[in-house]
Amino acid sequence: MVFVTCGPGHKMLSDFTHLQGMQMDEPDSQRNKNLIKSWTQDLGDKMKDYKPGPWSTFNEFFVREIADGKRPIAAEDDNSVVVAPADCVINMIVDDLKEDTPIPVKSVTMNVKQLLAGSRYARSFLDGTAVSCILMPDSYHWYHAPVGGELVEARDDIAGSYYGMRDFPELLDKGDVGYGYDYEMFDHFRRGYVIIKTQYPESTESDPVEGYVGMVTVGLNSIASVNYLNKFRNLNGPVTVKKGERIGNFKYGGSLNILLFEENRFPALQMLQGQRIGTLEQVERTNGLFTGSYHTQSRRRRPLAP
Repeated sequence: MVFVTCGPGHKMLSDFTHLQGMQMDEPDSQRNKNLIKSWTQDLGDKMKDYKPGPWSTFNEFFVREIADGKRPIAAEDDNSVVVAPADCVINMIVDDLKEDTPIPVKSVTMNVKQLLAGSRYARSFLDGTAVSCILMPDSYHWYHAPVGGELVEARDDIAGSYYGMRDFPELLDKGDVGYGYDYEMFDHFRRGYVIIKTQYPESTESDPVEGYVGMVTVGLNSIASVNYLNKFRNLNGPVTVKKGERIGNFKYGGSLNILLFEENRFPALQMLQGQRIGTLEQVERTNGLFTGSYHTQSRRRRPLAP
């Protein structure tokens, strides 16, 4: 792993990934046309969720936009309801985050200060909760605000290894995806983060009670592109953000969002009756992207790649 994170090996793989990205941005190439055709065929009816092409590059296809009305925002005017930031597999990571030292909790370690690149807001999440939101390679690759409020800090330029993570398959090692993984390793990879100041349920007009929600955006698997919209770059002050508003996207590869909550503010994943909790998959996709039994070691294959 050291070979790809420092020295000549890091430069070589950074250059390689940069060239791969340029290839994915090459307009109207036959290779990209073939890739887009193959991916759209594999996605089948799921393509109805997206705005139609044409797409002149593979990366344009990769960050295709959702069609109007296909992802309605739950309880849009109720800021106590947190929404998924992306099309993703969600799992609670840990519920007592530490700032400076990797502390083992349920076999997971997390260093919030490093993930947030030393941000002063890291202290807000001490003893709080982290939730992993893993995007599959063939998923929708925009990420959105999980709550509304004021975006008070944002960075999408935290340097790290361009080559992605060594063992992305281990994130999918059990049915409870992402549980038991050493998330501290993500402080070494290309990433960004946003901090949103939001109002808590006990707020009143005369006595607002405010706190913070963080979202760390991590590029995985040969991905070096963590992109925020201009509105959320180079902030000179707080920026209003609506729940569900687009923040940015990932290009070319699997990726991950880590949501951070303050202590005692996000105790569990909670669903309403009749709401989606997952999908019944084709066997081939399950074998390609997920694992087998909850009770056996992972048999997951390599992630899908273009």
